[in-house]
Amino acid sequence: MIKQDDRTQEQKKTHRYGVVAHDKFMSGWGGASGGTSRAAWAVDESKVNIDRVYNWVKSRSEMKYVNIVDLNNYHAPRGTAHLHIYVVDENDTAAKF
Repeated sequence: MIKQDDRTQEQKKTHRYGVVAHDKFMSGWGGASGGTSRAAWAVDESKVNIDRVYNWVKSRSEMKYVNIVDLNNYHAPRGTAHLHIYVVDENDTAAKF
């Protein structure tokens, strides 16, 4: 599995929780060739309401199986070929949804 984590070492401490989903659009090709693509949005809960991010991800038609997870303990399901962890800050659309 290819894991692309955009968090810095410091953000891995502050952005511990995230919203993860199966990305139907990106699955099966590119970095996820032969498997599932998953995306996660890491949140610093002292600055961003994780429920807003959850609602934003859930509203996207290409995302399914949306869950809030502890990224320190998260293990992508079998068949996941690519996992990309994005960082959400207070100015992101997801934080304002």
